[in-house]
Amino acid sequence: MAEKDTNWLELYQPYRRRFEIGFWVLVLAMQVVFNSIVTWIDIGRSARDVAFWQPLVWELSSNLAVGLLIPAIVAFDRRHPLHWDTLPRNLGWHLAGSVAFCAAHVGLMVALRYPAYALMGHTYSFGNWPTQLAYEYLKDVRSYALILVAVYSYRLVLLRLQGEARVLDEAETAAGMPAAPPAPRPERFLVRKLRKEFLIAAADIEWLQAQGNYLGLHVNGHDYLLRATLTDFLEQLDPARFARVHRSYAVNLDRVAEIEPMDAGDARLRMKDGTQVPCSRRYRDALGR
Repeated sequence: MAEKDTNWLELYQPYRRRFEIGFWVLVLAMQVVFNSIVTWIDIGRSARDVAFWQPLVWELSSNLAVGLLIPAIVAFDRRHPLHWDTLPRNLGWHLAGSVAFCAAHVGLMVALRYPAYALMGHTYSFGNWPTQLAYEYLKDVRSYALILVAVYSYRLVLLRLQGEARVLDEAETAAGMPAAPPAPRPERFLVRKLRKEFLIAAADIEWLQAQGNYLGLHVNGHDYLLRATLTDFLEQLDPARFARVHRSYAVNLDRVAEIEPMDAGDARLRMKDGTQVPCSRRYRDALGR
């Protein structure tokens, strides 16, 4: 059976990217305001000779640099996701990533402060680099971890609302009957979403997209996540119907409406549901079989 009710998540999807960007802009803007106020208060208590505009430049440059690096952290995490099964392998990558994040953050931050100070008729000095870098890393490793916590919390909420699919076991189709050997190819999937369960047929999958440790199944305008890799899952689907067209995408050939050639041999696939899927030159031959 298919889920027909339109919910707020479907209405949210067209604005998802704007919301995500707006969320980080709001968070970083609040950081600038609150941290600047705290710094001004500390300066007033210590009677240091610091111009009023300096704390604002410090916070603006720091948070702008962080904002520019957030997409890189998200992309890096998709390549090295932190789950229980991947934690031993990928934790080291993220420790190295936190060091790279600190180096990039400091580099961007300092690069922004030099012209800002020059504009105000002053000369900026970062201070003793080894000491300051150690100090900045202690702050940046915390920021790196908090960004990942926010990203994973957001993904968890979307996952619970969006629904998670898995191959329907034969044992679940006939209660009380002995389980038969698993079929070579799954014909349907069980989807759990907001305490509801329903079935989707493999033939109804329009296209698939790799999303870290998950695989996005696009079915009749809905998106469901299956815990699998694109390569492994395609081995279970009918090769006469499903084909890989990109490193991160595969399509149901029966659902391709139009192939639009592009430069360098790549193409854009327009699906019958109106969505577009990229097709790289490497996989173009799969469309002509």
